[in-house]
Amino acid sequence: MTTPRGFRDRADDGLLSLVGEVPELVRNLVVAEVNAGKDWLTRVAKDAGMGVGWFFGALFFLFWAIPSLGTFFIAGLASWMPVWLSALLVFVIMLLIAGVLALLGVSRMKKIAKSENPVKAAKTDAVIVKEVADEF
Repeated sequence: MTTPRGFRDRADDGLLSLVGEVPELVRNLVVAEVNAGKDWLTRVAKDAGMGVGWFFGALFFLFWAIPSLGTFFIAGLASWMPVWLSALLVFVIMLLIAGVLALLGVSRMKKIAKSENPVKAAKTDAVIVKEVADEF
């Protein structure tokens, strides 16, 4: 007898027949889980790809917004001084900002170089344990 959803009624089945169907049910469950995982991974990869595309679009417009901002500053300063001097002033200010940011980056890299590497710490611990073991 089948149910309205197409599943067989197993109320009258014996214990051995039910136990005999367990491997097939487990296989079906594993296949369904693997397929669900593949579907999920496909959806996530598609969404991630679209998100990365939108980020690249935003970066493209940001790339062109920075020179526009520089032009805005040059035009604003040009109302008080010659255009060449305002362009030179904006250029020097941008070089100073880039230099400060580079110095901050170098100091951060030096800080990373000074920090103890976990691999080195593990090797040091292994040497200490070996020395203690050799004493006994």
